[in-house]
Amino acid sequence: MATDIQRVSILHKDSIHCGFHLIPYIVSTVLRSLPSSTYVLITDTHVAALHLKKFEHEFRGNLPQGKRFITHVVPPGETSKSREGKAEIEDYLLSQACTRDTVILALGGGVIGDLVGFVAATFMRGVRFVQIPTTLLAMVDSSVGGKTAIDTPRGKNLIGAFWQPEYIFIDAAFLETLPTREFSNGMAEIIKTAAIWDQDDFALLESRSQDIFSAIQTPSQNFAGRQQSTRSESQALLLRVIVGSISVKAHIVTVDERETGLRNLVNFGHTIGHAIEAVLTPFILHGECVSIGSILEAEVSRQLGHLGQVGVGRLLRVMKAYNLPVSLKDPRITAVPASRLLSVDRLLDIMKVDKKNSGSTKKIVLLARVGKTVEEKASAVADDVIRRTLSEAVCVIPGIPRQVSMATPGSKSISNRALVLASLGEGTCRLKNLLHSEDTQVMMAALGDLKGAHFFWEDNGETLVVQGGRGNFQAPQDGKELYLANAGTAARFLTCVCTLVKSGSLGSTTTLTGNARMKQRPVGPLVDALRANGSSIKYLESEGCLPLRIGGSHGGLTGGHIQLAASVSSQFVSAILLCAPYAAEDVVLELIGGQVISQPYIDMTIAMMRAFGAHVQRDAGTDVYRIKRGYYRNPSEYSIESDASSATYPLAIAAITGTTCTIENIGKNSLQGDARFAKEVLEPMGCLVVQTDTETTVTGPSVQEGLRAGGVIDMEPMTDAFLTASVLAAVAARPALEERRPGVQGGKRTTRIVGIANQRVKECNRIKAMIDELAKFGVKTTELDDGLEVHGQDALTLRQGVSVHCYDDHRVAMAFTVLATVIGGTVIEEKRCVEKTWPNWWDDLKNKIGISVEGVELKVSSGPAASLSSQQPSATIFLVGMRGAGKTYVGGLAAATLDREFIDADIAFEHKHSIGVKEFVNTLGWKTFRVAEIEMLQELLKDKAENYVVSLGGGIVETPEARDLLKRYARDRGPVVHVARDVNEIVTYLGEETSRPSYGEAVVDVFRRREPWFKECSSYEYINYTGALQTPGSVSLSPESPWGDAPSASKTIQGFFRHISGTSPNLCPKIKSGQSSYFLSLTYPDVTPALSILEELSEGSDAIEIRVDLLSPDGLPPTSPNIPSLSYAAAQVAAVRRYTPLPIIFTVRTTSQGGLFPDDGEAAAFDLMMLGLRLGCEYIDVEISWSEKRRRSLCAVKGYSNIISSWHDWSGKMAWNSSYLKERYTTAAELGDIIKIVGKADKLEDNFTLRQFVASVSGPGSKPLIAINMGAEGQMSRILNTTFSPVTHPMLPNRAAPGQLSVAQVQTGLHLMGQIPAKKFYLFGAPISQSMSPTLHNTGFETLGLPHSYELLETDSVSAEVQKVLASPDFGGASVTIPLKLDILPFLDNISSEAQLIGAVNTVIPRQRHDGSRELYGDNTDWIGIAQCVRYNLGEKLPRNSKALVLGGGGTSRAALYALHVLGFSTIYLFNRTRSSAEKLVSQFPLEYNITIIGAVDQFPNGPPTVIISTVPATALSLESSQDQIVLSRGVLSAVEGGVVVDMAYRPALTPLLAIAQSVKEPQWRTVHGVGVLLEQGYRQFEAWTNMRAPQSAIRSRVHQRYQGK
Repeated sequence: MATDIQRVSILHKDSIHCGFHLIPYIVSTVLRSLPSSTYVLITDTHVAALHLKKFEHEFRGNLPQGKRFITHVVPPGETSKSREGKAEIEDYLLSQACTRDTVILALGGGVIGDLVGFVAATFMRGVRFVQIPTTLLAMVDSSVGGKTAIDTPRGKNLIGAFWQPEYIFIDAAFLETLPTREFSNGMAEIIKTAAIWDQDDFALLESRSQDIFSAIQTPSQNFAGRQQSTRSESQALLLRVIVGSISVKAHIVTVDERETGLRNLVNFGHTIGHAIEAVLTPFILHGECVSIGSILEAEVSRQLGHLGQVGVGRLLRVMKAYNLPVSLKDPRITAVPASRLLSVDRLLDIMKVDKKNSGSTKKIVLLARVGKTVEEKASAVADDVIRRTLSEAVCVIPGIPRQVSMATPGSKSISNRALVLASLGEGTCRLKNLLHSEDTQVMMAALGDLKGAHFFWEDNGETLVVQGGRGNFQAPQDGKELYLANAGTAARFLTCVCTLVKSGSLGSTTTLTGNARMKQRPVGPLVDALRANGSSIKYLESEGCLPLRIGGSHGGLTGGHIQLAASVSSQFVSAILLCAPYAAEDVVLELIGGQVISQPYIDMTIAMMRAFGAHVQRDAGTDVYRIKRGYYRNPSEYSIESDASSATYPLAIAAITGTTCTIENIGKNSLQGDARFAKEVLEPMGCLVVQTDTETTVTGPSVQEGLRAGGVIDMEPMTDAFLTASVLAAVAARPALEERRPGVQGGKRTTRIVGIANQRVKECNRIKAMIDELAKFGVKTTELDDGLEVHGQDALTLRQGVSVHCYDDHRVAMAFTVLATVIGGTVIEEKRCVEKTWPNWWDDLKNKIGISVEGVELKVSSGPAASLSSQQPSATIFLVGMRGAGKTYVGGLAAATLDREFIDADIAFEHKHSIGVKEFVNTLGWKTFRVAEIEMLQELLKDKAENYVVSLGGGIVETPEARDLLKRYARDRGPVVHVARDVNEIVTYLGEETSRPSYGEAVVDVFRRREPWFKECSSYEYINYTGALQTPGSVSLSPESPWGDAPSASKTIQGFFRHISGTSPNLCPKIKSGQSSYFLSLTYPDVTPALSILEELSEGSDAIEIRVDLLSPDGLPPTSPNIPSLSYAAAQVAAVRRYTPLPIIFTVRTTSQGGLFPDDGEAAAFDLMMLGLRLGCEYIDVEISWSEKRRRSLCAVKGYSNIISSWHDWSGKMAWNSSYLKERYTTAAELGDIIKIVGKADKLEDNFTLRQFVASVSGPGSKPLIAINMGAEGQMSRILNTTFSPVTHPMLPNRAAPGQLSVAQVQTGLHLMGQIPAKKFYLFGAPISQSMSPTLHNTGFETLGLPHSYELLETDSVSAEVQKVLASPDFGGASVTIPLKLDILPFLDNISSEAQLIGAVNTVIPRQRHDGSRELYGDNTDWIGIAQCVRYNLGEKLPRNSKALVLGGGGTSRAALYALHVLGFSTIYLFNRTRSSAEKLVSQFPLEYNITIIGAVDQFPNGPPTVIISTVPATALSLESSQDQIVLSRGVLSAVEGGVVVDMAYRPALTPLLAIAQSVKEPQWRTVHGVGVLLEQGYRQFEAWTNMRAPQSAIRSRVHQRYQGK
């Protein structure tokens, strides 16, 4: 069959052949023109499955007699492109007796082409080979030019050769099987080539992206495309762009084969792109990195003055059109763990090693315009220029700007209106001076997706040609959402435009969505008006905000009388006006709801509609507008004014620096209200303003004279400019003009800006943003209902070195740039937010205005996840819940834990109204109370927004207004916690409580009505668990020994609130440090019977997994797919939380992945996982088989919890070295904080493959990985896994997965493998024969399966024997007791700061330094043991302004003093029989310890102590009169609230101090025995030595037995 071929010449030979369905042609051409005894086709397993059989069929059907055709298949991916991979192919060729006449065919992508080409270059000193690329990237890049190479551990492509192929066959039909992402990957290279070489090709790529994609999206039938006559238009277009790109590269290679100059040009985008790729490979593809690199290098060209913003904007748009990332902030980039390593310094360092460089000078291909480079080679670029482009922030260097005459970019407001008008219009319109920015790109993309118009560019991108569609919009294909980022104008206009979509088009609805801030910005009044007019619009998330689903209708927009509230945004008005001519009826638009905001923007819209042929009539003296049906007639050309809002910044710079600036194209005749800024704001502030019809010139007062305050300025006609006015007002130190002064105290230097209330709902709350950021400079402001006051001061008094947070708002960034021109060291964060309206602001600031900027890299925050960027750990926590649920108790303890003030809203209400709640309700009624209650809530939200815990009344959720306030707060600002409790307990409590008004209905009915509202309004839920669910008799709350610790509600509350607030997230620290960690998999259908042994079960574990799919309220293990109720799952979590401080892993495992949750129960699964987050579970296991949309939604609200992205393969077919697994890993890494991949081992070697995979994905910036094999053969993988190995326990009813081991079994396995060598531990001191320490530590080693031993070394000096032990390689650590706690110090290399202050060491830890050498580290854990015992027994009685007493003046007393200070005691009494010893001791502690020596043991000058610690022997105390002992009386226990007594003595069991404490019945004194302190400090020693949690239950039991002599 005939084949139509397009040939491209390279190196003077027509060796590149292009077409469709070329396999027969390839085979016949090779056999005819390349005679050989052997033809070898080499490919990878992925490509072989798609195409190998076709090649085999053709070769074997046409092969001449006596000739051979053989094939060899290698694994896919970069791992094959190695020395080993090359050797394997060479060995195969030799084994097949291949000779020098062999012809090798490389069938595959770039890896195969590079690898096989290098084999051909060196095998038999060079054999002929043929390139048959199967990916677009290989077709247009790696296959052309003769470069071949392999990778090494030192870098990519470092060993290779130039070896030209005999042929390069480009079969575009191969692309039909290429994933879309890979196709886009190749398109990046095509775009790059057009950008440097041919503007016509670039314009074609701009205008035909959808047609090009369509060529690969529908497989061609019957070899369509092989002949030109059967080739579709999209096929012809695709081949054209491929051949065009190849032709450019072929020409360049022909001129410069060895890359000495011209060939540098094809590296446009590669200098920065390769550096990015070096960090992000293999997760981000080459073309994706080149796409970002091209944008950044184009910005370098723009910064240097070579390329205009039009060129950068075109490049941005075309890359986005082919689904390529254009920024390092793209979610696809930030989802890769290694993206955290993309620092500016790192990228610059990588760029040092680039073949284009000249020595240390970096070289970049610079664009002069699209299709033309500055030089025909890469150009030298200084590091500081590259740094300015790469940095996320800039520091503005104060200076005197040059006198400038300039134009600002096109108006955003006019640009967006013009795009809508021209798209709606009939005919062709050429838009001049269109703003090239993010907002206009969003608008164009959306209008394109709606098929409302066709866009293409003329004049090298200076003119946008719009072919209007006369309002014939279609819903986007395949239900595509229109993503509008934070483009408010586009969102409002398109909401109305989408109502014009007719039903019956490609889709029935259109979805508008945006980023997190856009989802907060109001669109409600517009939606209300459109709904009332018959449009179908549904809110998909929050009421009143995007996302919206807008339904098409047969008639489109109905028209007629439309009422619209216009007091929030004039964009609502403009949206309806713009679409009104296309309504089914004439429109009468009536504006209601108070004063209309920003009237000049409405007038702008009407004027522009007139230019497009539609006339709007306004009824005189009213806000009623009449618009006739019709359509727009596009003018042939429409010139867009420069942006007046943007013009305020260079004009303000002139004002603040005393220089002159002229803005062209904006004058008195401007359509824009902000054009009035110069006359109405700058002139009253002391500037000379000259404004003509088309031009505005401002000259600022001299620096010595300075600006005067603006007085009262109504900026309602120019609201966006208020930010500029605010920063000028900050340094306006001269009094305002008399007639403009506001009537406030100190008002002479005050500028009062009013009429700007709508600025609270812009890109951010701009009024608050200006107040907060000006405060950083020391500027005082006052917020008003509709504006703010700025109190001016001399610029010299403002703080320097301020870092300005911009809230992703372009106006904030540019406004503070003005202030930064006179205030040194000002850093503007988020510099790229200016791209919304003035993308080249920083370049123009330097190149045109003359103010220099430097790139600044901001320090990476270690704060919460990205989803909480708007919530700070200091955000106030609001509590909701039924009266009687325990909000006051929980809230008080939470506040004390977080060091915040607690507010009971009911008490605050009573203080405000001077009447009790009950009396208020009885007097004025519930309705009046609810109104007052909402007012109180609003005040709390406004005035107590940080560092409080607020308990709200139970009925706060009864009103929709209050619920909306709470929902908004929970979404945007901070936690709202629902405190829940069993309803029966609430009923009992409320039956006894009389201080609040009665409900007037059954408590149970109130509970049932409010419960859904509590959940709706809250972001978290704390269950006040009291054990109501536990099986009777199953749990003993009494500790097993006097030193035990019963389950504590206070500890549960403290841990919960520390976690959800972000103050101290309860995450496993070992994960971050890379130490081995384990989690216990609970397999109980009901956990409550096991609560009493939970501590024992979890010994050695670092977290507890609750298998939600295994839960069953009947207590019987489920045997079929199972969905437990939300309430039951919540109760189970609450029970476990009460009995362990360990993090909880919340897991819903599906049947296909080894669990019992139904695979088709996605909605129910995510309801449960959302519950897990609400309950504060620290880890949520999310299977990557669930839909991406739901996984992303869950991640967006994860707070401070972590997501474990998991994949379990039970089939046994998953290979750890497969590309399939790489894809699973990449998917898991995208959204997971931890990755979990579980396979199945059939043989021991499967574990080795697993370890190789782990090594291949590990490195700096990689995410923690759980990688294990199931089954007995896979147990080795469980032993070697370091991150959260799942473990079982012998006492569990069954294992969660086959092959699961206990912690002890894992440690034994590690020892047998040589990973945990046996160590010896000692106790140094004398006398020590009765010490409990050997029992303590040896029990711990035995319980956890550790091979260590602990023994006594009794000595009263640091003898030669001790020194020998310290130097021994098997020395694991030591406890140190008297008399060696000081004597040991000279033999240590380093000691902790705590041990230094205490002046004694009781623990020696051998540690490894960074260089591999060993050091001996000394610590003191005595104080920790004391502190823990005190903290446990104080419970909720936190030591605010409390006092404590220490008896004794020896070494242990030092540890006690330190512990009490750390706990926060305000006064510490010290009693010692020898006062001089006490005085010496006090002198060695800082004054802030406030240690007071007392002369008698029961005399306390500042009030009695609530904690008493005795550090003297029990024999030194007496209850009776004695000359030689300290005599105790009940006076020592005079604190009215009781407290805690700690006696450090071991024996007798009941010391005199403990005896007198136990004899006091009221108030209660809790007692702690010396062995209890020993245990606590011993646990810390154990953990310091082993990096494992001490098995406290087993240790406590064994020590207790020995102490009792059992």
